[in-house]
Parts: sequence; structure tokens; C-alpha cells
Amino acid sequence: MNDMQQLALEEAALKTLADAVTDRLKAVRASMQEAMDTTGASRVDATLPDGTKVATISSTSPKPTAQVTDPDLFLKWVREHSPKNVTTKLVTEVRPAYQTALLAEMTAAGVAEVADKDTGVVEEVPGVEIKATRSRGHSVRPVDGGREAIGAAWRTGQLAHLDIPQITAGGAE
Repeated sequence: MNDMQQLALEEAALKTLADAVTDRLKAVRASMQEAMDTTGASRVDATLPDGTKVATISSTSPKPTAQVTDPDLFLKWVREHSPKNVTTKLVTEVRPAYQTALLAEMTAAGVAEVADKDTGVVEEVPGVEIKATRSRGHSVRPVDGGREAIGAAWRTGQLAHLDIPQITAGGAE
């Protein structure tokens, strides 16, 4: 087998393993998130069978941000309250810098309202909602030496009780 054939085989094997691991990771990640949501846990330590801590799983809670949910209503409001920040091309749209500034102001306030800088009158901005940009999730942070400990545990069979994909004669399990 020449070098290129060796590389081709190695790449094909790694791709097969990566696909199997990615599919299993998605399933385990979803189960972990469900378990954390169900129990209310915000942090879980990952430990090897011998008790060695290898990682910490921590929940994440995205902060809600202002988002334009109805561009037509938002455009109508901006036309009435700040027409200089509306540009007309083939398509009429709110100037991106103004939209960014308004959304940031509403995100900071936590409501889809803005105060007129001159009059102080607070108005609701139609077509904008404050909502999370992504669903709750969690992160995995290996501790110092955690990756190495997991590798050693893998090689010595300490992780055999886990449902980790293996490459079998028919492809990934």
C-alpha cells in the first residue's frame, strides 16, 4: 500500500468513526440536556469509574435579545418616528445601524419599547419581541489532564460500559 492509499484508508476510517461518534454525541447531548432540565441541575461532574474527575458539564441559559419579528410593522413604526433612518432602494428597509441600535436599547431594557429622547414618551415598538436567541444548552469543559485521563481509560477498557460507537465489520454500530 502506498502513502496515498494509506492516507485514504486512514481518512475513510476516521470519517466513519467521526460520523458514528457525532451521531451518538447528538443523542447523548440531548439526553443530558433533558436530564439537566428535568432535575434542575446546573452543573454535573464527569468522573471515571475510579472517581477521577475528567470534566464538568455546566448548563447555559441564553439571554433574551430584542429581535424584529414583523419587519413590516417595524418599518412602519420607524417611518413614523425616525424617517431619516429609513432608506428606499428597490426594497424599503430600516437602516441597519439604526435597527442595531434600537434592538440593543430594547435588549438592555428587556422590553420592546423605546423612549423618545426629546419628549421622554415611552412607546411600544411593533414587530419586535424580546426572546431567547437559542435554546438552553450546556457545555463540557475538561479539567486539567481530563482528556488524557479519558484517553487512558478508553485504551484500558474502563469505558467499556458506556454506549460509545465502535467500528464494526458492517460500519458504525
